[in-house]
Amino acid sequence: MSKKATAFLLLIFNIGFSQTQLPLIPYPNSVQIEKGSFVITKETVIQADEKTFEANYLKAQIKEITGLDLTILPDTNANSKIALSFVVESIVISDSKQYHLDVSNKKAIIQAESDEGFFYGIQTFLQLLPSDLKTQIKVPCLKIDDEPKFAWRGMHLDCARHFFPKEFIKKYIDYLAMYKMNTFHWHLTDDQGWRIEIKKYPKLTQIGAWRKGSMVGHYREQKFDDIRYGGFYTQEEIKEIVAYATKRHITIIPEIEMPGHAVAALASYPEYSCTGGPFEVALKWGVLDDVFCPKEETFTFLENILTEVMALFPSQYIHVGGDECPKTRWKKCPNCQALIKKEGLKDEHELQSYFIQRIEKFVNSKGRKIIGWDEILEGGLAPNAAVMSWRGTKGGIEAAKQKHFVVMTPSSYCYFDHYQGEPKNEPLAIGGFTTVEKVYSFNPIPKELTAEESRYILGAQGNVWTEYINDEKKVEYMIFPRMLALSEVLWGTSNPEKYKDFQDRMIQQLLAFDKKGINYSKAFFEITSKVNQSEVDNSLLFSLKSSKNNDGIRFTTDGSLPDWNAATYQNPIKITKSQTIKAAYFEDKQQKSALIEQSFFVNKATGKKTTLVNPVSESYPASGAFTLVDGIIGDRQKFGRDWLGFSGKDLIATIDFGKTEEINKLIISFLENEGSWIYFPKNIEILVSNDGINFESAKQVSSEEIVQMKGEVTVNNISKKAKFVKVIATNFGRIPDGNPGAGSNAWLFVDEIGVE
Repeated sequence: MSKKATAFLLLIFNIGFSQTQLPLIPYPNSVQIEKGSFVITKETVIQADEKTFEANYLKAQIKEITGLDLTILPDTNANSKIALSFVVESIVISDSKQYHLDVSNKKAIIQAESDEGFFYGIQTFLQLLPSDLKTQIKVPCLKIDDEPKFAWRGMHLDCARHFFPKEFIKKYIDYLAMYKMNTFHWHLTDDQGWRIEIKKYPKLTQIGAWRKGSMVGHYREQKFDDIRYGGFYTQEEIKEIVAYATKRHITIIPEIEMPGHAVAALASYPEYSCTGGPFEVALKWGVLDDVFCPKEETFTFLENILTEVMALFPSQYIHVGGDECPKTRWKKCPNCQALIKKEGLKDEHELQSYFIQRIEKFVNSKGRKIIGWDEILEGGLAPNAAVMSWRGTKGGIEAAKQKHFVVMTPSSYCYFDHYQGEPKNEPLAIGGFTTVEKVYSFNPIPKELTAEESRYILGAQGNVWTEYINDEKKVEYMIFPRMLALSEVLWGTSNPEKYKDFQDRMIQQLLAFDKKGINYSKAFFEITSKVNQSEVDNSLLFSLKSSKNNDGIRFTTDGSLPDWNAATYQNPIKITKSQTIKAAYFEDKQQKSALIEQSFFVNKATGKKTTLVNPVSESYPASGAFTLVDGIIGDRQKFGRDWLGFSGKDLIATIDFGKTEEINKLIISFLENEGSWIYFPKNIEILVSNDGINFESAKQVSSEEIVQMKGEVTVNNISKKAKFVKVIATNFGRIPDGNPGAGSNAWLFVDEIGVE
């Protein structure tokens, strides 16, 4: 979308914005709006200790927003003032993070019992400043009582796949501070780069921080450039960044990956591998076989690294990774097999648990705790470890039930490297489909937990993996505005039923983004679409929605481009035949949104009742079983939202036609992307039945045939009459050695089943 069109839409939204609604994100717990307003002028004084960071931060931000350079005085009789005041008896403050904001005609008072509380109150006050400074600088009179719900309100940034300089890291921290986030998870090491200076091991940055090239395009294309790439943070730079974050009440959690994702380290010091190398810093993304070998000298190496890391980062938690560790090398390593036998371990999974527990004991001995990705549950959880649940919520639930602290970051809600708008209109991403509205609907506390178990949910965070994010502007694009939705979720004031209210407030924030030059995504402005099933006759209903109103939507059903004179969208479009719908949003007869296009393939299975034996993964649920018969064939290049994902499970789908049908041909689509652990099924069986109980086999498709058809499977000459058809696609199973994700469950990705 052009800047001109964006500005126009923002203006339209701004005109319609309720004057009684406060443009605050995250929205406070308690707001009481009163009559009148507080006018800020050049005579206004900030009453506070001029030596405090908070007072000077407030002064600097007011100057940046309004141009006014206010004076800070510890005491003043000024008629107009903004005061930072410690609590008095009339105000009840029960938590150091709590604040009270009282704005009257002559003054604004922020009351708290800690600098952190003042800082949060300041952020709220700054959001109340008008974005249009052509008028007086007025703040509405009000009273706010506010505090966060969750202790861990975080964002993550992967600086290993792509490196971001010190100044951008500070800017990123500022973004978190603006929305009262308090945790920055800094991913500093991976196969593709080591980004932290370790003085005892200089080759980690002399060698490990640099690779000879990078992947270009998507992983499946397997294309590379030969441009030397890298960078690292010196210890002095890290100290500076940590101090910067600390002032803004943000804790930095460093992540040093182990035992997997270690190729950059092993390229520098190959003696800590199972094979002895040699290795090169990885050019390709994904998961690689070479990992740390759990021998004594490796533990010494890692303990020395962690000693320097802990000296730089005062955080309670140190992130040790623990995810995606192939066992390929360990299975063939004499040292590993001897250690398994010596320690009485069952297998390599228990060896990984042994590895993590060894590291935990060391970290605990230094007065710290470890946190790791949910794979650290495999083989037994270390006694004091916290778990970061990313493969859905299952790992977090399991850990909380074991009375371990948990940070929820399920990929389906919290991975901000996923597509956030119509994939055809978005820049290249890894996959997935996570809109602002979906993020806003997230509840970090799973319903499966009791009230007591819920106490172990520390909070959540958004993750920004950077395989496909190679510069600062794209980082901004991927986090904004989704981070705003997550901030309100974690503050504890989100209400998915009132998403429109949140969206209105979010749009007000974007006016400030424009002034700051922040590159946010405009995907939420675009028309969104959804396919539902009619409750009357099971036919398909194609719904369109504009973020402003639906009156401006124009569409065609014959594949032609819509203009102002095309059909006006009023109700869901009934799909009864194969066709292509194109739609766009118009204002004053001019197209203001990107074009959306959706083709439908209507056949005997379309819209029919479909059941699954195995549940789909919560990371790739699409619309459940209905996805298989919704008439939409998924985009093979951008598997964002139209594919069902099964992790280690078979597809067993039964379609009920409701009457006996002649079945001659069946089509079904599968994906293969080994770098993402997605494999074609081993085989496919098609069965038919007239009662839904007794099935007979009609056709089988071999692995070789699936590969030959490149996953676009067509089965002809079935020649059966039946009321039911069942499709069984057998999952590939465990990924074999020598492949990304070796030893892990393969993913089975499937989309449309068509019957003719």
